[in-house]
Amino acid sequence: MGTISLRLPESLHKRARELAKSEDVSINQLITTALAEKMSALMTVEYLEARAARGDRGRFDRAMAKVRDTEAP
Repeated sequence: MGTISLRLPESLHKRARELAKSEDVSINQLITTALAEKMSALMTVEYLEARAARGDRGRFDRAMAKVRDTEAP
């Protein structure tokens, strides 16, 4: 496991301490979870952008042409 020395503004540190206490977790666990969530969001954007770049409008239109026209419920 790696170690990071992190400097936080006092107001952010205080709020993190309060949130960690209210969630009954350590500040380390709170920050680790927050970082993991942010990284996941950023990686999802990268993934979707890569998928979109591989898209082919012609293939999409041909696939959609096979779908029957129906009324929305």
